[in-house]
Amino acid sequence: MKILDFLHTETILTDLAATDKKGVIDEMSLPAARVANIDHREIANVLIERERLGSTGIGDGIGIPHGKVAQLEKLVVGFGLSRRGVDFDTMDGKPAYIFFLLLSPDDSTGLHLMLLARISKLLKNPDFKAGLKKARDDQEVIRIIAEADADS
Repeated sequence: MKILDFLHTETILTDLAATDKKGVIDEMSLPAARVANIDHREIANVLIERERLGSTGIGDGIGIPHGKVAQLEKLVVGFGLSRRGVDFDTMDGKPAYIFFLLLSPDDSTGLHLMLLARISKLLKNPDFKAGLKKARDDQEVIRIIAEADADS
């Protein structure tokens, strides 16, 4: 399974303006909603509800907001990069800089979990994280992810 099978260029944001968790979710929901052809408020609401169950800020500068959206036809992945860092209620209490957004149809639990695991595994690689954190644009993000996808 490759992340790039589900990541769309238009869902890559390399300079998030948001300064808090809700802002990141709102900002990343907009392009994901366009790709999925779903109202962005629906997506943002699903992600906020998921955050109420427990933060998806896993620590070490990373947040992986994710959820299942009833009307979604296929998996959608987004990427966001905050240059300043955002209070994302992470497990280690430190700001998050790197965000992967994952949206799945209601009936794709297995695929949802496999992709979450894939993203989490890649983010354990310090070189991968450092490369993403320095990425200047969407093409550089795609290149970094493609290299990581090919290596593992």
